[in-house]
Amino acid sequence: MNRILRLLPFLCMLATTTVATSKPPNIVLILSDDQGYTDYGFMGHADIETPNLDKLARESALFRRGYVPTALCRPSLMTLITGLYSHQNLTTGNDPAGTPANRAHAEKAGKDIRELLISHIDRTGALPQWLATKGYVSHQSGKWWEGSFQRGGFTEGMTNGFPNRGGRHGDAGLTIGRDGIKPVTDFIDRSVEAGKPFFVWYAPIMPHTPHNPPTRLLEKYLNKGVQERIAKYYAMCEWFDETCGSLLDHIDNSGIAEDTLVIYVTDNGWIQTETGGYGPRSKRSPYELGTRTPIMFRWPGTIPPADRPELCSSIDFVPTVLAAADAKGPHDFPGLNLLPQLTSGEPIERDTLFGESFAHDIADIENPQASLLYRWVIHGHDKLLLTYDGAPGKMKYPPLSDAPQLYNLNDDPGEHVNVAVTNPKKVKALRALLDAWYVPTERQADLRHKE
Repeated sequence: MNRILRLLPFLCMLATTTVATSKPPNIVLILSDDQGYTDYGFMGHADIETPNLDKLARESALFRRGYVPTALCRPSLMTLITGLYSHQNLTTGNDPAGTPANRAHAEKAGKDIRELLISHIDRTGALPQWLATKGYVSHQSGKWWEGSFQRGGFTEGMTNGFPNRGGRHGDAGLTIGRDGIKPVTDFIDRSVEAGKPFFVWYAPIMPHTPHNPPTRLLEKYLNKGVQERIAKYYAMCEWFDETCGSLLDHIDNSGIAEDTLVIYVTDNGWIQTETGGYGPRSKRSPYELGTRTPIMFRWPGTIPPADRPELCSSIDFVPTVLAAADAKGPHDFPGLNLLPQLTSGEPIERDTLFGESFAHDIADIENPQASLLYRWVIHGHDKLLLTYDGAPGKMKYPPLSDAPQLYNLNDDPGEHVNVAVTNPKKVKALRALLDAWYVPTERQADLRHKE
């Protein structure tokens, strides 16, 4: 016993040294584009087949109640890369609107307003830059709005970005997935050969339009009796799944699975209509079919597979990845570092998530409140939506009412029955949670409905 006691300090030092000098994990982000949270085999869809993502779900810590704070392409991606909410990183929509406020910003700076919008990432910094301090190399493919890949700190990438022709949100990078994934797998191979930890941003514009799946997949769903436009979307979901399988197989066959943290999320939801385009209460909206997504973390040997019942948000991505890499950002982040609970299996001590929705076109690139339309909070299974009077530029489905909306997601996951009128105390309590998050002092919300 005495000998063991004498050895304890040495053993503790050895354990600490092993953790400190162990190789940081590779990070692979798989980002789906415009896919409903229900539209996977593992989420129970009756027709859509996603065998590769089903396998990933079985191998992962799976959060079926995952969310993105803002359900629109560009702000959703900016949250992922900066670790900040849209009202913090100032990128609330896809494009700047032609408003007097934006014209004034452009005239003062002597620059195109789109260039000023891209410059937000220069102020916030981005995950690839922080990972680089730990020796990471990084690769961007697929959708990327913030200029060239270098502007986000990626060491390699496929997007030239604005002001290059076709550079609004991806240009050459948008070929990934539909034209195979060789640029990504080549990067992985080079990184492994060089002994470098790597970060992959795999964001194919899939199942996003154009819905042009291979004939073999389209015919599968047509033969199931699915209407043609719906069948094209279903087939796109399976085509995307096939590309994910190719990427995951490459990781596994390269012998680096246990050295690689794979994270899956989608940017925003989707409801495919039979006439084309998306239905209300999906993309751009604060409702479940807009903002909810499965989120998965796979790290064999480190994160035990589990079907996790807790709430999870893409706002947790940056602090969790930084913790896994033993890296730091320039400031604190509003999300949680989930790594301790992911590795231990212990419950995540959180029962509340926040989100916000803005107009597609940004009324003032320096003032997020100018375009604010909704804020929402989920507390347990209760969800409150508040509507605001921001400028609704280029909204396909603008708010129809300014009344507060309260839903019990356990009993009413489709958000069909607004129970706000019969639960004023709960509305008041959830409103207080939203105001503790932040107060939009320049906007008015449902004033006629307040007590």
